[in-house]
Amino acid sequence: MIALGAGQALIPLGAVVLFFSLNQEQVVFVDVTQQVGIDFVHYNGATDEKYLVETMGSGGGFFDYDGDGDLDIYLLNGAPLPGSELLQKPPTNVLYRNNDDGTFSDVTALAGVGEAGFGMGMAAADVDNDGDLDIYVTNFGANVLYRNNGDGTFSDVTAYAGVEAGAWSTSAAFADFDGDGFVDLFVCRYVDFSLSTHKFCGDRARNLRAYCHPVIYDPVPNLLYRNRGDGTFTDVTASAGVYVKDEGKSLGVVWGDYDNDGDLDLHVANDTMRNFLYRNEGQGRFTDVTLSAGIGYSEDGQAQAGMGNDFGDYDGNGWLDIIVTNFDFEYNALYQGQPGGVFIDRSYSTGLAEPSINFLGFGTFFFDYNNDGLLDIFVANGHILDNIDLFNSLSTYRERNFLFRNRGDGGFEEISHRAGPGFSREMVGRGAAPGDFDDDGDEDILVTMSGEAPLLLRNEGGNRNRWIGLRLVGRRSNRDAVGARVTIEAGGKKYFKEIKAGSSYLSQGPLALLFGLDSAESAERIVIRWPSGEVEKLGPAAAGRRLIAVEGLGVVP
Repeated sequence: MIALGAGQALIPLGAVVLFFSLNQEQVVFVDVTQQVGIDFVHYNGATDEKYLVETMGSGGGFFDYDGDGDLDIYLLNGAPLPGSELLQKPPTNVLYRNNDDGTFSDVTALAGVGEAGFGMGMAAADVDNDGDLDIYVTNFGANVLYRNNGDGTFSDVTAYAGVEAGAWSTSAAFADFDGDGFVDLFVCRYVDFSLSTHKFCGDRARNLRAYCHPVIYDPVPNLLYRNRGDGTFTDVTASAGVYVKDEGKSLGVVWGDYDNDGDLDLHVANDTMRNFLYRNEGQGRFTDVTLSAGIGYSEDGQAQAGMGNDFGDYDGNGWLDIIVTNFDFEYNALYQGQPGGVFIDRSYSTGLAEPSINFLGFGTFFFDYNNDGLLDIFVANGHILDNIDLFNSLSTYRERNFLFRNRGDGGFEEISHRAGPGFSREMVGRGAAPGDFDDDGDEDILVTMSGEAPLLLRNEGGNRNRWIGLRLVGRRSNRDAVGARVTIEAGGKKYFKEIKAGSSYLSQGPLALLFGLDSAESAERIVIRWPSGEVEKLGPAAAGRRLIAVEGLGVVP
Protein backbone atom coordinates (compact mmCIF):
# COMPACT_ATOMS: atom_id res chain seq x y z
CA MET A 1 0.00 0.00 0.00
CA ILE A 2 1.34 3.42 -0.99
CA ALA A 3 -0.03 6.52 0.70
CA LEU A 4 -0.69 9.44 -1.63
CA GLY A 5 -0.75 13.04 -0.54
CA ALA A 6 -3.57 15.37 -1.37
CA GLY A 7 -3.68 16.31 -5.03
CA GLN A 8 -1.51 13.38 -6.17
CA ALA A 9 -2.29 10.45 -8.41
CA LEU A 10 -0.70 7.12 -9.32
CA ILE A 11 -0.77 5.88 -12.93
CA PRO A 12 0.75 2.50 -13.89
CA LEU A 13 2.46 2.43 -17.29
CA GLY A 14 3.61 -1.14 -17.78
CA ALA A 15 6.40 -1.60 -15.25
CA VAL A 16 6.81 2.15 -14.81
CA VAL A 17 4.93 4.11 -12.15
CA LEU A 18 4.76 7.89 -12.37
CA PHE A 19 3.76 10.27 -9.59
CA PHE A 20 2.61 13.74 -10.44
CA SER A 21 0.59 16.57 -8.98
CA LEU A 22 -2.91 16.97 -10.39
CA ASN A 23 -2.34 20.68 -10.84
CA GLN A 24 0.44 19.89 -13.32
CA GLU A 25 0.14 18.21 -16.72
CA GLN A 26 -2.34 15.38 -16.19
CA VAL A 27 -2.31 13.60 -19.53
CA VAL A 28 -0.07 10.80 -20.73
CA PHE A 29 -0.35 8.61 -23.84
CA VAL A 30 0.14 4.85 -23.50
CA ASP A 31 1.04 2.51 -26.36
CA VAL A 32 -1.74 -0.12 -26.37
CA THR A 33 -1.27 -1.40 -29.94
CA GLN A 34 -0.57 -5.04 -29.15
CA GLN A 35 -2.67 -5.03 -26.00
CA VAL A 36 -5.86 -4.28 -27.95
CA GLY A 37 -5.20 -6.89 -30.62
CA ILE A 38 -3.63 -4.94 -33.47
CA ASP A 39 -0.88 -7.14 -34.91
CA PHE A 40 -0.52 -5.38 -38.27
CA VAL A 41 2.99 -4.71 -39.63
CA HIS A 42 3.40 -2.44 -42.63
CA TYR A 43 5.27 -3.93 -45.60
CA ASN A 44 7.00 -1.32 -47.73
CA GLY A 45 8.53 -3.65 -50.33
CA ALA A 46 12.02 -2.32 -49.60
CA THR A 47 14.71 -3.22 -52.15
CA ASP A 48 18.32 -2.39 -52.90
CA GLU A 49 17.00 -0.36 -55.84
CA LYS A 50 15.33 2.10 -53.45
CA TYR A 51 12.23 2.80 -55.47
CA LEU A 52 10.73 6.09 -54.27
CA VAL A 53 7.36 4.54 -53.42
CA GLU A 54 8.97 2.28 -50.81
CA THR A 55 9.65 5.07 -48.36
CA MET A 56 6.49 7.19 -48.53
CA GLY A 57 4.58 4.88 -46.23
CA SER A 58 0.87 4.09 -46.07
CA GLY A 59 -1.90 5.65 -44.03
CA GLY A 60 -5.05 4.55 -42.27
CA GLY A 61 -7.60 5.89 -39.88
CA PHE A 62 -10.65 5.71 -37.65
CA PHE A 63 -14.20 5.27 -38.92
CA ASP A 64 -17.34 3.47 -37.79
CA TYR A 65 -17.92 1.02 -40.61
CA ASP A 66 -20.64 -1.04 -38.89
CA GLY A 67 -22.61 1.83 -37.39
CA ASP A 68 -22.43 0.59 -33.79
CA GLY A 69 -21.06 3.88 -32.45
CA ASP A 70 -17.49 2.64 -31.90
CA LEU A 71 -14.49 3.64 -33.96
CA ASP A 72 -13.00 0.89 -36.09
CA ILE A 73 -9.53 1.04 -37.69
CA TYR A 74 -8.45 0.51 -41.29
CA LEU A 75 -4.75 0.23 -42.14
CA LEU A 76 -3.20 0.41 -45.61
CA ASN A 77 -0.34 -1.83 -46.65
CA GLY A 78 2.40 -1.87 -49.27
CA ALA A 79 3.14 -4.62 -51.79
CA PRO A 80 6.14 -6.53 -53.17
CA LEU A 81 8.38 -4.75 -55.66
CA PRO A 82 10.98 -6.29 -58.00
CA GLY A 83 13.83 -7.43 -55.78
CA SER A 84 11.93 -7.16 -52.48
CA GLU A 85 11.74 -9.86 -49.86
CA LEU A 86 9.61 -12.83 -50.86
CA LEU A 87 6.65 -13.42 -48.57
CA GLN A 88 4.61 -16.58 -48.06
CA LYS A 89 1.42 -14.54 -47.95
CA PRO A 90 0.85 -11.31 -49.91
CA PRO A 91 0.45 -8.28 -47.63
CA THR A 92 -3.00 -6.69 -47.67
CA ASN A 93 -4.88 -3.82 -46.14
CA VAL A 94 -6.48 -4.75 -42.80
CA LEU A 95 -9.80 -3.79 -41.18
CA TYR A 96 -10.10 -4.05 -37.40
CA ARG A 97 -13.56 -4.03 -35.79
CA ASN A 98 -13.89 -2.37 -32.40
CA ASN A 99 -15.28 -4.97 -29.97
CA ASP A 100 -16.57 -2.30 -27.56
CA ASP A 101 -14.45 -3.73 -24.77
CA GLY A 102 -11.13 -2.04 -25.51
CA THR A 103 -10.01 -4.64 -28.06
CA PHE A 104 -10.16 -5.08 -31.84
CA SER A 105 -10.78 -8.07 -34.12
CA ASP A 106 -9.42 -8.55 -37.64
CA VAL A 107 -12.48 -8.74 -39.94
CA THR A 108 -10.68 -8.11 -43.22
CA ALA A 109 -11.64 -11.36 -44.91
CA LEU A 110 -15.26 -11.18 -43.79
CA ALA A 111 -15.59 -7.55 -44.89
CA GLY A 112 -13.87 -8.11 -48.24
CA VAL A 113 -11.52 -5.13 -48.02
CA GLY A 114 -8.15 -6.93 -48.04
CA GLU A 115 -6.93 -5.41 -51.27
CA ALA A 116 -3.35 -6.40 -52.13
CA GLY A 117 -2.25 -3.35 -54.15
CA PHE A 118 0.41 -0.91 -53.02
CA GLY A 119 -1.82 1.05 -50.66
CA MET A 120 -1.24 4.71 -49.87
CA GLY A 121 -4.19 6.43 -48.18
CA MET A 122 -7.88 6.31 -47.37
CA ALA A 123 -10.97 8.45 -46.93
CA ALA A 124 -14.34 7.29 -45.65
CA ALA A 125 -17.77 8.84 -46.22
CA ASP A 126 -21.33 7.83 -47.09
CA VAL A 127 -21.05 8.17 -50.85
CA ASP A 128 -24.59 6.97 -51.61
CA ASN A 129 -26.38 8.41 -48.54
CA ASP A 130 -27.65 4.99 -47.48
CA GLY A 131 -26.58 5.33 -43.83
CA ASP A 132 -23.22 3.58 -43.77
CA LEU A 133 -19.65 4.59 -44.56
CA ASP A 134 -17.93 3.63 -47.79
CA ILE A 135 -14.13 3.53 -48.23
CA TYR A 136 -11.94 5.06 -50.90
CA VAL A 137 -8.41 3.63 -51.08
CA THR A 138 -5.60 5.39 -52.93
CA ASN A 139 -2.76 3.36 -54.41
CA PHE A 140 0.45 3.42 -56.31
CA GLY A 141 -1.64 2.36 -59.28
CA ALA A 142 -5.41 2.16 -59.68
CA ASN A 143 -7.51 3.28 -56.70
CA VAL A 144 -10.45 1.37 -55.19
CA LEU A 145 -13.91 2.44 -53.97
CA TYR A 146 -15.59 0.00 -51.59
CA ARG A 147 -19.35 0.37 -51.17
CA ASN A 148 -20.59 -0.60 -47.72
CA ASN A 149 -23.32 -3.24 -48.09
CA GLY A 150 -24.69 -2.56 -44.61
CA ASP A 151 -24.16 -6.12 -43.40
CA GLY A 152 -20.49 -5.95 -42.45
CA THR A 153 -19.28 -6.52 -46.00
CA PHE A 154 -18.14 -4.26 -48.85
CA SER A 155 -18.29 -4.44 -52.65
CA ASP A 156 -15.70 -3.08 -55.07
CA VAL A 157 -17.63 -0.56 -57.19
CA THR A 158 -14.64 1.32 -58.61
CA ALA A 159 -15.29 0.64 -62.26
CA TYR A 160 -18.98 1.53 -62.03
CA ALA A 161 -18.27 4.69 -60.01
CA GLY A 162 -15.49 5.83 -62.38
CA VAL A 163 -12.96 6.82 -59.71
CA GLU A 164 -10.02 4.56 -60.57
CA ALA A 165 -7.71 7.58 -61.06
CA GLY A 166 -4.51 5.66 -61.85
CA ALA A 167 -0.87 6.84 -61.67
CA TRP A 168 0.36 7.46 -58.10
CA SER A 169 -2.37 8.76 -55.79
CA THR A 170 -1.71 9.84 -52.21
CA SER A 171 -4.22 11.57 -49.92
CA ALA A 172 -7.93 11.89 -50.67
CA ALA A 173 -10.81 13.73 -49.03
CA PHE A 174 -14.59 13.85 -49.44
CA ALA A 175 -16.76 16.99 -49.22
CA ASP A 176 -19.96 18.27 -50.78
CA PHE A 177 -18.41 21.26 -52.54
CA ASP A 178 -21.49 22.05 -54.65
CA GLY A 179 -24.13 21.63 -51.95
CA ASP A 180 -26.27 19.06 -53.76
CA GLY A 181 -26.43 16.68 -50.80
CA PHE A 182 -23.83 14.17 -52.04
CA VAL A 183 -20.14 14.07 -51.10
CA ASP A 184 -17.64 14.73 -53.88
CA LEU A 185 -14.04 13.52 -53.93
CA PHE A 186 -10.64 15.18 -54.32
CA VAL A 187 -7.66 12.92 -55.05
CA CYS A 188 -4.04 14.03 -54.65
CA ARG A 189 -1.53 12.61 -57.06
CA TYR A 190 2.20 12.79 -56.56
CA VAL A 191 4.91 12.41 -59.21
CA ASP A 192 5.29 10.72 -62.58
CA PHE A 193 7.20 7.78 -61.17
CA SER A 194 6.99 4.16 -62.20
CA LEU A 195 9.26 1.16 -61.88
CA SER A 196 10.29 1.68 -65.50
CA THR A 197 11.19 5.36 -64.94
CA HIS A 198 13.14 4.68 -61.75
CA LYS A 199 16.46 6.56 -61.60
CA PHE A 200 19.72 6.12 -59.73
CA CYS A 201 20.13 8.61 -56.90
CA GLY A 202 22.88 8.83 -54.34
CA ASP A 203 26.67 8.73 -54.56
CA ARG A 204 27.92 6.93 -57.69
CA ALA A 205 31.54 7.14 -56.61
CA ARG A 206 30.71 5.07 -53.55
CA ASN A 207 27.97 3.12 -55.36
CA LEU A 208 25.69 4.30 -52.58
CA ARG A 209 22.01 4.42 -53.46
CA ALA A 210 19.42 6.64 -51.80
CA TYR A 211 15.77 7.41 -52.40
CA CYS A 212 15.46 10.07 -55.06
CA HIS A 213 14.43 13.62 -54.29
CA PRO A 214 10.99 14.28 -55.86
CA VAL A 215 12.40 17.28 -57.72
CA ILE A 216 13.73 14.95 -60.40
CA TYR A 217 10.22 13.75 -61.32
CA ASP A 218 7.41 15.73 -62.94
CA PRO A 219 4.11 16.30 -61.10
CA VAL A 220 0.89 14.46 -61.96
CA PRO A 221 -2.35 16.51 -62.00
CA ASN A 222 -4.79 16.05 -59.13
CA LEU A 223 -8.39 15.00 -59.68
CA LEU A 224 -11.75 16.36 -58.52
CA TYR A 225 -14.71 14.01 -58.93
CA ARG A 226 -18.29 15.28 -58.65
CA ASN A 227 -20.80 12.82 -57.19
CA ARG A 228 -23.75 12.49 -59.57
CA GLY A 229 -25.98 10.99 -56.87
CA ASP A 230 -26.50 7.70 -58.67
CA GLY A 231 -23.36 5.90 -57.51
CA THR A 232 -21.17 7.36 -60.24
CA PHE A 233 -18.75 10.29 -60.38
CA THR A 234 -17.71 12.75 -63.09
CA ASP A 235 -14.21 14.17 -63.46
CA VAL A 236 -14.72 17.95 -63.14
CA THR A 237 -11.08 18.87 -62.44
CA ALA A 238 -10.77 21.21 -65.42
CA SER A 239 -14.27 22.70 -65.39
CA ALA A 240 -14.05 23.39 -61.64
CA GLY A 241 -10.78 25.29 -62.07
CA VAL A 242 -8.48 23.02 -60.06
CA TYR A 243 -6.55 21.44 -62.92
CA VAL A 244 -2.83 22.26 -62.75
CA LYS A 245 -0.46 20.52 -65.15
CA ASP A 246 3.02 21.70 -64.19
CA GLU A 247 2.63 22.22 -60.45
CA GLY A 248 1.60 19.94 -57.64
CA LYS A 249 3.34 16.79 -56.35
CA SER A 250 0.48 16.72 -53.86
CA LEU A 251 0.61 14.75 -50.61
CA GLY A 252 -1.98 16.28 -48.28
CA VAL A 253 -5.51 17.62 -48.75
CA VAL A 254 -8.16 19.07 -46.45
CA TRP A 255 -11.50 20.81 -47.02
CA GLY A 256 -12.65 23.74 -44.89
CA ASP A 257 -14.48 27.06 -45.04
CA TYR A 258 -11.49 29.36 -44.56
CA ASP A 259 -13.32 32.55 -45.66
CA ASN A 260 -16.49 31.95 -43.61
CA ASP A 261 -18.82 32.32 -46.58
CA GLY A 262 -20.70 29.06 -46.07
CA ASP A 263 -19.11 26.80 -48.68
CA LEU A 264 -16.06 24.53 -48.56
CA ASP A 265 -12.67 25.59 -49.85
CA LEU A 266 -9.68 23.37 -50.50
CA HIS A 267 -6.10 23.33 -49.24
CA VAL A 268 -3.47 21.06 -50.82
CA ALA A 269 0.06 20.45 -49.47
CA ASN A 270 2.64 20.02 -52.24
CA ASP A 271 6.14 18.57 -52.09
CA THR A 272 8.90 20.96 -53.32
CA MET A 273 6.29 23.21 -54.96
CA ARG A 274 3.96 25.92 -53.69
CA ASN A 275 0.90 24.74 -51.82
CA PHE A 276 -2.60 25.36 -53.21
CA LEU A 277 -5.54 27.19 -51.69
CA TYR A 278 -8.69 27.08 -53.79
CA ARG A 279 -11.57 29.39 -52.88
CA ASN A 280 -15.02 28.00 -53.62
CA GLU A 281 -16.89 30.55 -55.74
CA GLY A 282 -20.12 28.55 -55.88
CA GLN A 283 -21.70 27.15 -59.04
CA GLY A 284 -19.07 24.40 -59.08
CA ARG A 285 -16.10 26.74 -59.60
CA PHE A 286 -12.91 27.45 -57.65
CA THR A 287 -10.30 30.21 -57.81
CA ASP A 288 -6.64 29.66 -56.96
CA VAL A 289 -6.00 32.29 -54.24
CA THR A 290 -2.76 30.81 -52.91
CA LEU A 291 -0.56 33.82 -53.48
CA SER A 292 -3.04 36.50 -52.43
CA ALA A 293 -3.86 34.52 -49.27
CA GLY A 294 -0.17 34.24 -48.37
CA ILE A 295 0.16 30.48 -47.84
CA GLY A 296 2.07 29.28 -50.92
CA TYR A 297 5.63 29.64 -49.67
CA SER A 298 7.78 29.92 -46.57
CA GLU A 299 8.54 33.23 -44.86
CA ASP A 300 11.58 33.68 -47.09
CA GLY A 301 9.66 32.93 -50.28
CA GLN A 302 10.76 29.32 -50.78
CA ALA A 303 8.60 26.38 -51.77
CA GLN A 304 8.70 23.76 -49.02
CA ALA A 305 8.18 20.01 -48.98
CA GLY A 306 4.52 19.97 -47.89
CA MET A 307 3.57 16.56 -46.54
CA GLY A 308 0.49 16.68 -44.29
CA ASN A 309 -2.03 19.43 -43.51
CA ASP A 310 -5.09 20.31 -41.49
CA PHE A 311 -7.55 23.15 -40.83
CA GLY A 312 -8.51 24.30 -37.32
CA ASP A 313 -9.11 27.47 -35.31
CA TYR A 314 -6.24 27.28 -32.79
CA ASP A 315 -6.51 30.88 -31.56
CA GLY A 316 -10.28 31.16 -31.24
CA ASN A 317 -10.60 34.19 -33.52
CA GLY A 318 -13.35 32.58 -35.59
CA TRP A 319 -11.19 31.93 -38.68
CA LEU A 320 -9.64 28.64 -39.75
CA ASP A 321 -5.87 28.30 -39.47
CA ILE A 322 -3.64 25.88 -41.41
CA ILE A 323 -0.86 23.54 -40.26
CA VAL A 324 1.52 22.08 -42.89
CA THR A 325 4.37 19.66 -42.15
CA ASN A 326 7.62 19.90 -44.11
CA PHE A 327 11.08 18.42 -44.66
CA ASP A 328 13.96 18.61 -42.20
CA PHE A 329 15.94 21.87 -42.30
CA GLU A 330 12.73 23.61 -43.34
CA TYR A 331 10.08 24.11 -40.67
CA ASN A 332 6.51 23.07 -40.00
CA ALA A 333 4.34 26.00 -41.04
CA LEU A 334 1.41 27.43 -39.09
CA TYR A 335 -0.69 29.98 -40.97
CA GLN A 336 -3.07 32.07 -38.87
CA GLY A 337 -6.38 32.87 -40.57
CA GLN A 338 -7.45 36.52 -40.64
CA PRO A 339 -10.61 38.44 -41.58
CA GLY A 340 -10.73 38.91 -45.32
CA GLY A 341 -9.44 35.41 -46.05
CA VAL A 342 -5.71 36.10 -45.69
CA PHE A 343 -3.13 34.30 -43.56
CA ILE A 344 -0.06 35.27 -41.54
CA ASP A 345 2.83 32.86 -41.05
CA ARG A 346 2.99 32.41 -37.24
CA SER A 347 5.30 29.39 -37.29
CA TYR A 348 8.16 30.96 -35.34
CA SER A 349 6.22 33.38 -33.16
CA THR A 350 4.03 30.56 -31.82
CA GLY A 351 6.98 28.27 -31.04
CA LEU A 352 6.00 25.68 -33.62
CA ALA A 353 8.82 26.08 -36.13
CA GLU A 354 12.05 25.84 -34.16
CA PRO A 355 11.55 22.34 -32.67
CA SER A 356 10.78 21.00 -36.15
CA ILE A 357 13.95 22.14 -37.94
CA ASN A 358 15.86 18.85 -37.57
CA PHE A 359 12.77 16.68 -38.05
CA LEU A 360 10.80 15.53 -41.09
CA GLY A 361 7.06 15.82 -40.49
CA PHE A 362 4.28 13.84 -42.17
CA GLY A 363 0.85 13.31 -40.60
CA THR A 364 -0.52 16.18 -38.54
CA PHE A 365 -3.78 17.38 -37.05
CA PHE A 366 -5.40 19.85 -34.69
CA PHE A 367 -7.07 18.24 -31.66
CA ASP A 368 -7.80 19.01 -28.02
CA TYR A 369 -5.92 16.30 -26.16
CA ASN A 370 -6.64 17.70 -22.66
CA ASN A 371 -10.21 18.97 -23.26
CA ASP A 372 -9.38 22.52 -22.21
CA GLY A 373 -11.15 23.91 -25.27
CA LEU A 374 -7.92 24.90 -27.03
CA LEU A 375 -6.73 23.12 -30.16
CA ASP A 376 -3.34 21.44 -29.74
CA ILE A 377 -1.20 19.98 -32.55
CA PHE A 378 0.21 16.51 -33.20
CA VAL A 379 2.96 15.78 -35.74
CA ALA A 380 4.21 12.34 -36.85
CA ASN A 381 7.90 12.38 -37.76
CA GLY A 382 10.19 10.08 -39.71
CA HIS A 383 12.82 10.60 -42.37
CA ILE A 384 12.60 9.55 -46.01
CA LEU A 385 16.17 8.24 -46.31
CA ASP A 386 16.79 5.02 -44.40
CA ASN A 387 20.53 5.66 -44.74
CA ILE A 388 20.42 9.39 -43.98
CA ASP A 389 23.31 8.99 -41.50
CA LEU A 390 25.62 8.31 -44.48
CA PHE A 391 24.73 11.67 -46.04
CA ASN A 392 23.95 13.90 -43.07
CA SER A 393 25.14 13.30 -39.52
CA LEU A 394 22.57 15.75 -38.09
CA SER A 395 19.52 13.71 -39.11
CA THR A 396 18.24 10.26 -38.22
CA TYR A 397 15.85 7.91 -40.01
CA ARG A 398 13.72 7.14 -36.96
CA GLU A 399 12.43 10.19 -35.12
CA ARG A 400 10.16 10.88 -32.17
CA ASN A 401 6.76 12.49 -32.66
CA PHE A 402 5.64 15.94 -31.48
CA LEU A 403 2.84 17.04 -29.18
CA PHE A 404 2.36 20.80 -29.08
CA ARG A 405 0.22 22.07 -26.19
CA ASN A 406 -1.76 25.21 -26.89
CA ARG A 407 -0.85 27.60 -24.06
CA GLY A 408 -3.87 29.81 -24.69
CA ASP A 409 -1.76 32.94 -25.18
CA GLY A 410 -1.25 32.50 -28.92
CA GLY A 411 1.71 30.14 -28.55
CA PHE A 412 2.51 26.44 -28.24
CA GLU A 413 4.81 24.38 -26.02
CA GLU A 414 6.33 21.15 -27.32
CA ILE A 415 5.66 18.69 -24.46
CA SER A 416 6.46 15.29 -25.97
CA HIS A 417 9.02 14.66 -23.23
CA ARG A 418 6.27 14.52 -20.60
CA ALA A 419 3.43 13.07 -22.66
CA GLY A 420 4.20 9.42 -21.83
CA PRO A 421 6.39 6.62 -23.20
CA GLY A 422 4.57 6.58 -26.53
CA PHE A 423 6.20 9.90 -27.36
CA SER A 424 9.75 8.95 -26.37
CA ARG A 425 10.01 6.14 -28.90
CA GLU A 426 11.72 6.89 -32.23
CA MET A 427 9.93 5.59 -35.32
CA VAL A 428 9.31 6.14 -39.04
CA GLY A 429 6.01 7.96 -38.71
CA ARG A 430 3.79 8.62 -41.71
CA GLY A 431 -0.01 8.85 -41.38
CA ALA A 432 -1.78 10.08 -38.24
CA ALA A 433 -5.34 10.58 -37.01
CA PRO A 434 -7.10 11.40 -33.72
CA GLY A 435 -10.10 9.49 -32.42
CA ASP A 436 -11.72 8.39 -29.15
CA PHE A 437 -11.54 4.66 -29.81
CA ASP A 438 -12.25 3.67 -26.18
CA ASP A 439 -15.23 6.03 -25.87
CA ASP A 440 -14.03 7.63 -22.64
CA GLY A 441 -14.32 11.26 -23.67
CA ASP A 442 -10.79 12.12 -24.78
CA GLU A 443 -8.97 11.82 -28.08
CA ASP A 444 -6.51 8.99 -28.70
CA ILE A 445 -3.95 8.87 -31.52
CA LEU A 446 -3.29 6.44 -34.37
CA VAL A 447 0.08 6.67 -36.17
CA THR A 448 1.05 4.57 -39.18
CA MET A 449 4.67 3.67 -39.93
CA SER A 450 6.75 2.82 -42.97
CA GLY A 451 7.87 -0.79 -42.71
CA GLU A 452 6.84 -1.10 -39.06
CA ALA A 453 3.86 -1.79 -36.84
CA PRO A 454 1.46 1.12 -36.27
CA LEU A 455 1.16 2.95 -32.98
CA LEU A 456 -2.14 3.27 -31.11
CA LEU A 457 -1.77 5.71 -28.24
CA ARG A 458 -4.48 5.71 -25.60
CA ASN A 459 -5.11 9.06 -23.94
CA GLU A 460 -4.96 8.70 -20.16
CA GLY A 461 -6.29 11.74 -18.33
CA GLY A 462 -7.60 13.97 -21.09
CA ASN A 463 -11.14 13.43 -19.86
CA ARG A 464 -10.46 15.03 -16.48
CA ASN A 465 -11.75 18.19 -18.10
CA ARG A 466 -15.35 18.18 -19.29
CA TRP A 467 -16.42 17.35 -22.82
CA ILE A 468 -19.40 16.85 -25.08
CA GLY A 469 -19.73 14.74 -28.24
CA LEU A 470 -21.93 15.34 -31.27
CA ARG A 471 -22.82 13.23 -34.28
CA LEU A 472 -24.81 14.79 -37.10
CA VAL A 473 -27.26 13.12 -39.47
CA GLY A 474 -28.11 15.07 -42.60
CA ARG A 475 -31.45 15.04 -44.42
CA ARG A 476 -31.14 17.79 -47.03
CA SER A 477 -27.37 17.66 -46.44
CA ASN A 478 -25.19 14.63 -47.10
CA ARG A 479 -25.97 11.86 -44.62
CA ASP A 480 -23.00 12.40 -42.27
CA ALA A 481 -23.02 16.19 -42.66
CA VAL A 482 -19.44 16.28 -43.94
CA GLY A 483 -18.54 19.96 -44.12
CA ALA A 484 -20.93 21.05 -41.35
CA ARG A 485 -19.64 23.66 -38.90
CA VAL A 486 -20.57 23.26 -35.23
CA THR A 487 -20.06 26.10 -32.76
CA ILE A 488 -20.20 25.43 -29.02
CA GLU A 489 -20.65 28.14 -26.38
CA ALA A 490 -19.63 27.00 -22.90
CA GLY A 491 -18.24 28.71 -19.84
CA GLY A 492 -18.13 32.08 -21.53
CA LYS A 493 -16.03 30.71 -24.41
CA LYS A 494 -16.85 29.83 -27.98
CA TYR A 495 -15.35 26.96 -30.03
CA PHE A 496 -16.02 25.66 -33.52
CA LYS A 497 -15.06 22.61 -35.54
CA GLU A 498 -15.95 21.28 -38.98
CA ILE A 499 -16.63 17.69 -39.98
CA LYS A 500 -13.89 16.40 -42.28
CA ALA A 501 -13.62 13.16 -44.25
CA GLY A 502 -9.89 12.91 -44.93
CA SER A 503 -6.97 15.11 -43.82
CA SER A 504 -3.48 14.89 -42.25
CA TYR A 505 -1.38 12.63 -44.52
CA LEU A 506 -3.06 9.60 -46.14
CA SER A 507 -5.42 9.43 -43.17
CA GLN A 508 -8.99 9.63 -41.89
CA GLY A 509 -10.41 10.83 -38.58
CA PRO A 510 -13.90 10.23 -37.13
CA LEU A 511 -16.92 12.09 -38.48
CA ALA A 512 -18.40 12.60 -35.00
CA LEU A 513 -17.10 15.69 -33.19
CA LEU A 514 -15.69 15.81 -29.66
CA PHE A 515 -15.45 19.18 -27.91
CA GLY A 516 -13.42 19.89 -24.79
CA LEU A 517 -15.31 22.22 -22.45
CA ASP A 518 -12.57 22.85 -19.86
CA SER A 519 -14.42 23.17 -16.53
CA ALA A 520 -17.84 24.12 -17.96
CA GLU A 521 -20.65 21.89 -16.76
CA SER A 522 -22.68 22.29 -19.92
CA ALA A 523 -22.76 23.68 -23.42
CA GLU A 524 -25.14 26.59 -23.11
CA ARG A 525 -25.58 26.84 -26.86
CA ILE A 526 -24.85 24.64 -29.88
CA VAL A 527 -25.12 26.15 -33.35
CA ILE A 528 -24.99 23.85 -36.36
CA ARG A 529 -24.46 25.22 -39.85
CA TRP A 530 -25.45 22.29 -42.02
CA PRO A 531 -23.91 21.80 -45.49
CA SER A 532 -27.34 22.61 -46.95
CA GLY A 533 -27.02 26.11 -45.48
CA GLU A 534 -29.64 25.56 -42.78
CA VAL A 535 -28.61 26.91 -39.37
CA GLU A 536 -29.94 25.14 -36.29
CA LYS A 537 -29.59 26.29 -32.67
CA LEU A 538 -29.67 23.74 -29.84
CA GLY A 539 -28.93 23.56 -26.14
CA PRO A 540 -28.29 23.77 -23.35
CA ALA A 541 -26.76 20.30 -23.07
CA ALA A 542 -24.95 18.80 -20.08
CA ALA A 543 -21.28 17.87 -20.35
CA GLY A 544 -20.24 14.23 -20.54
CA ARG A 545 -22.87 13.31 -23.12
CA ARG A 546 -22.79 12.18 -26.73
CA LEU A 547 -25.61 13.73 -28.73
CA ILE A 548 -27.12 12.85 -32.09
CA ALA A 549 -28.63 15.76 -34.01
CA VAL A 550 -30.74 15.18 -37.10
CA GLU A 551 -31.05 18.03 -39.58
CA GLY A 552 -34.27 19.89 -38.93
CA LEU A 553 -35.25 17.68 -35.99
CA GLY A 554 -32.71 18.69 -33.35
CA VAL A 555 -31.30 16.26 -30.79
CA VAL A 556 -32.82 12.78 -30.96
CA PRO A 557 -32.49 9.70 -28.66
